[in-house]
Amino acid sequence: MPLPTHLQRFTDPIPVLSDGHVQLIDCMGDDLAVVDAARVSFFGKAEEHTDAANRHLIRYLLRHRHSTPFEMAEIKLRVRVPMDCWRQWIRHRTASVNESSTRYAPAIDSMDVTPPNEWRSQSSDNKQGSAGFVDPEVGKLLTARETYIQKELRDVYEERLEHGVAKEQARKDLPLSTYTEAYWKIDLHNLLHFLSLRLDPHAQLEIRLYAQAIAEIVKAWVPWTWEAFEDYRLGAMFFTRQEVTALEDLMDRLLANGYQADKLVTNAAAASGLKNGRELTELTAKLRRLFE
Repeated sequence: MPLPTHLQRFTDPIPVLSDGHVQLIDCMGDDLAVVDAARVSFFGKAEEHTDAANRHLIRYLLRHRHSTPFEMAEIKLRVRVPMDCWRQWIRHRTASVNESSTRYAPAIDSMDVTPPNEWRSQSSDNKQGSAGFVDPEVGKLLTARETYIQKELRDVYEERLEHGVAKEQARKDLPLSTYTEAYWKIDLHNLLHFLSLRLDPHAQLEIRLYAQAIAEIVKAWVPWTWEAFEDYRLGAMFFTRQEVTALEDLMDRLLANGYQADKLVTNAAAASGLKNGRELTELTAKLRRLFE
């Protein structure tokens, strides 16, 4: 079945990094597939309800962490990604993956390159993160060295193949900057989990750029789900039990200083911008809980 017209533009690869990309291959279902799955007990069809009702249902499902309905929509992408980035990506074990094999075919003759002004410094307070950039003059040296070693290792690899060495052994010294390609198929629920982690500012920049490219496709594919995802995941904040206790203590202090609980709740609810409805009721209940 051909892709819907509004998604066909994503069959052209979205460039990422120096020679990577994300390309839409196929998808099954959409926002309405999520809605139909959620209403299966009532044998309801999405088309029998208004767009507003379907959108509100999706928002409710995502807000309350229902997962199965979102598993009814799937997407298949072809990705071209450096092997070091792919190592992080493949840890998301909820997808179906088929990667090109360098036992069968020669390794892709392309490696990710770093411009002189894009060498990042090690973060002083995060062992796995970066912060700021190395001096561009130093970066010029590092990029020159990178170019040299990448070419040298590729030449060694090609030499082994020319001498008849098996591909499975000839590849062993290729650098992690070498690009690989794979088909990556995943359901919408697990895709949103992937994006919530890989769009986070703490994620490594390289995989974050891939997540941003995928997000472009998801926004067009399931706009109601994406809207809810932005509101309840990307733009949300979660509190631990200890943090809730601290907030309750703060509210007690406000009450002790003459503030009225009802007025505080009313003002906070009004500031949220939510209109009358289930979300406003839920917010009011949460606020009141802090004053109990």
